[in-house]
Amino acid sequence: MGYKWKTWPLLISQMFTRMFSPHRRWSLNGTLIDLGNDYRRHMSGGNLIISNLDRDQDAGIYQCTAFNVRGAILSRRASLQFAYLDNFKTQTVRSAVNVREGQGVVLLCGPPAYSGELTFAWIFNEYPYFVQQDSRRFISQETGSLYIAKVEPSDVGNYTCVVNNTVTREKVLSSPTPLVLRSDGVMGEYEPKIEVHFPDSVPAAKESVVKLECFALGNPVPEISWRRTSGVPFSSKVKMRNSNAVLEIPNFQQEDAGTYECMAENRRGKNAARGRISFHAKPHWLQTLTDTALSIQENLFWECKASGKPKPSYSWLKNGDTIAPEGRVQIENGALSIAALNLSDSGMYQCVAENKHGIIYSSAQLMVLASPPSFSKSPLRALLKARSGSEVTLECKPQASPPAISLWKKGNEILQRTERITLLSNGTLKIANVTKRDAATYTCVAKNQFGTASTTGRLLITEPTRITMRPTNMEIIVGESIVLPCQIACDPALDVSFSWAFNGQLIDFQRDGDHFERVGGTISGDLMIRNIQLNHGGKYVCVIDTDVESLSHAAYSLIDSGPPGPPDKVSVEEITDSTAQLSWTPGRDNGSPITGYIVQARTPFTVGWQAVDTVPEMINGNMLTATVVGLNAWVEYEFRVVARNNVGLGEPSPASAKTRTEDAIPDTAPTDVGGGGGTKSELVITWEPVPEELQNGEGFGYIIAFRPVGTVMWTRAVISTPGVARYVFRNDTIPPFSPFDVKVGAYNNRGEGPFSSIATVYSAEEAPCTLSLKSVFALIKISFLFRQQVVYWEDDTKPDTIGKVRISGNYTLANITGLTADTVYYLSVAAFNTAGPGPQSAPINTTTKKPPPDRPPLNIQWTMIGSTLTLHWDPVVAMETESKVTGYLVLLKRHRYNDVNTILTTKTTVELSLSTSDNYLIQIKAMSEGGEGVGSEPIHIHKLSESAALFASCISFPFSTVDKA
Repeated sequence: MGYKWKTWPLLISQMFTRMFSPHRRWSLNGTLIDLGNDYRRHMSGGNLIISNLDRDQDAGIYQCTAFNVRGAILSRRASLQFAYLDNFKTQTVRSAVNVREGQGVVLLCGPPAYSGELTFAWIFNEYPYFVQQDSRRFISQETGSLYIAKVEPSDVGNYTCVVNNTVTREKVLSSPTPLVLRSDGVMGEYEPKIEVHFPDSVPAAKESVVKLECFALGNPVPEISWRRTSGVPFSSKVKMRNSNAVLEIPNFQQEDAGTYECMAENRRGKNAARGRISFHAKPHWLQTLTDTALSIQENLFWECKASGKPKPSYSWLKNGDTIAPEGRVQIENGALSIAALNLSDSGMYQCVAENKHGIIYSSAQLMVLASPPSFSKSPLRALLKARSGSEVTLECKPQASPPAISLWKKGNEILQRTERITLLSNGTLKIANVTKRDAATYTCVAKNQFGTASTTGRLLITEPTRITMRPTNMEIIVGESIVLPCQIACDPALDVSFSWAFNGQLIDFQRDGDHFERVGGTISGDLMIRNIQLNHGGKYVCVIDTDVESLSHAAYSLIDSGPPGPPDKVSVEEITDSTAQLSWTPGRDNGSPITGYIVQARTPFTVGWQAVDTVPEMINGNMLTATVVGLNAWVEYEFRVVARNNVGLGEPSPASAKTRTEDAIPDTAPTDVGGGGGTKSELVITWEPVPEELQNGEGFGYIIAFRPVGTVMWTRAVISTPGVARYVFRNDTIPPFSPFDVKVGAYNNRGEGPFSSIATVYSAEEAPCTLSLKSVFALIKISFLFRQQVVYWEDDTKPDTIGKVRISGNYTLANITGLTADTVYYLSVAAFNTAGPGPQSAPINTTTKKPPPDRPPLNIQWTMIGSTLTLHWDPVVAMETESKVTGYLVLLKRHRYNDVNTILTTKTTVELSLSTSDNYLIQIKAMSEGGEGVGSEPIHIHKLSESAALFASCISFPFSTVDKA
């Protein structure tokens, strides 16, 4: 059965896209395809499209040629083949094969004409009973034949060969071959006879799958085994299939090459077959071509190198045509050389490397240049300045193909070589030890066979520059200001610039303008150093740059005295629940004796370092130990020490290792004890939790004590969660709205701490009756009578999307927060107590205002003089979607009394009078019509000892260095 061709288009992609807008043509088997007279073939975007494919006309090797005005190159080859499978030539019954029982037999398939990969199978008697391969039966996928090592009576029957084309998926069947047992006896045992054997030499391509077949006839049935004659064991990738009749090597590599042996063995003997697998690989480039531009008459040498097995052969193409070596053109070992290039040698060249496994191309353009000299890219400078006595170099670099011959003129006089004048072969002119007489106009003239060009410049000889006032070495004191002089006398024709280097680095006068400034005029580069610091000691160099030379002079500044260096090795010798014994080693005094030390501390609950109280209160410069007092129990501390002398305060020491104080019984009671509300039969008690830094140890919790007013016995409850701030006691016997005495204490693993003062808290009430809404204001301020519940919603079509606000106490006004700005809200009021709400009033609507700014005051700075703290901050500017800022709210909280004072101001500064015996927390917020803005990070001010107060009065710290929580 032949292959029936369907009408379908075939797209062959062109393989060359390197040239800009090239033209293309296609060839088949080396013959140009005439697309103008071919209705089945046409090009689209460089691709060749073939319709109504024909096996006889279209099979072959295709190649694309791309060309333009620069030349032409060939693409890789594309092979078009047609897969097919013919019918077996005859359908008559095949002759019977007579064989004795126990004898081996081979049934031949003899496949018909085909193209493409085939697979073989055999049918036993009738479909779908296929012959199953095992150690006794084998079907070769090389020949298609069926091998039976030892015939048994069950093998008698008809055998049909099935041939399948894996490309076209066609299948053809041979005529049946009868297998008949002879009646003249049974075949005796005999040694193996190898019938299926791979060739003596097997070429294998890199990364291919190699399959070796080996099968033997024999009685008993032989066993098949494999080995490498080199003794090298098989790698894990090697597979044995079909009872070892097939050896499969996937991803074949160089190390898999060698001699392989197949051994067939039974008890009557053994037989072996050998063959060598050789490694083959298609060409791969090791060295390719690059585009090259050379001048006319120059020589070209191009070499390309490729690897491959077998070794590739090389050929060369110019504009798609094979280059034949002759005369100026020679080809040797893959290298192309062309002597004395001319314009006709320009074009596109290709090196071709080929072996039987493939062909590769490397392409490049050769441009042969022929042009007159030109100085458009390298003219002489119009004016060249040189210092008298120096050497002058003038370069003559024309663009020319072939290279031009150059000569120099001074004025109209052609220059000749002298003791002072050197004319180099590359066209460069050098004049040594120039004088005023060498000042003139110089011209370089370049010439080749295509023309002449010249370039001209004027040489000006200047007098040497002199430094008339130099910086000198000096000793200076921290805080002083000095001027380092640097002044010159120079030729007026020169442009002069001054710069200064400090300890090898150029000074950036913009970045370091607080301390460094260059002063003086065009011939003065004096350096002023203001407010000299300890780190300003070192080497200063004045650098003078002119058009023709550079000069410099150095001076050293020695800082006579400065603030002390940082102390070192700060360690905690002993620590209790409230004290720490510190020691340290002194730093350098930097020329002024150390007069005292200040100890600073930092904890996880503070931001930044703070001065702490010590014993002795004033630490003099001779002391290297101190005891820190007033610490919180069970808190992790770091300490550092700062030294001072008469010049000022030095840099702080490195921090000590983190050390935790010992635990202790709580010494701080919960604050803001209160409560009330809840549902019927409940007593709700609330309090302000004790901060973690005041809990004094592990196992922290609260003890809640309460009793009806007028009774003696306390009921106690314990809560072991430090962050909880609410306790609810439920009992059906609690009368509604009854007063209770309430107090809350703290405890930890060390024991119980103090209780808070007693507060009066009322139990929950019963549900009320009805109430009416009186009025609603713009900022959702609601006036009403008695204790209320306010409900509100945005969308009047969905009144069930409700928010609630409950107001305890006999108030007539409430604020609702957390709403969306510029939004209409609907509101209703109902009477409410702990038993629940009553009926709602008729709803009304109102619109909210814009929100306050969502940015806190920034860049907060403070100054402490005595007990007066002055705060400064940057103003907060409201955005268009926010309410305008109307002022600022300063919150001042004292830890001792647990009270909060508020100061309202329209300015961005405020003065506060603080007690030196208390700890403070300060926060600043912007105020607007929409309410309070975001608060700044809190500032912690710890107890101010007398020494700390005096110290703070001398120094003004930016906010970033104070302790922020």
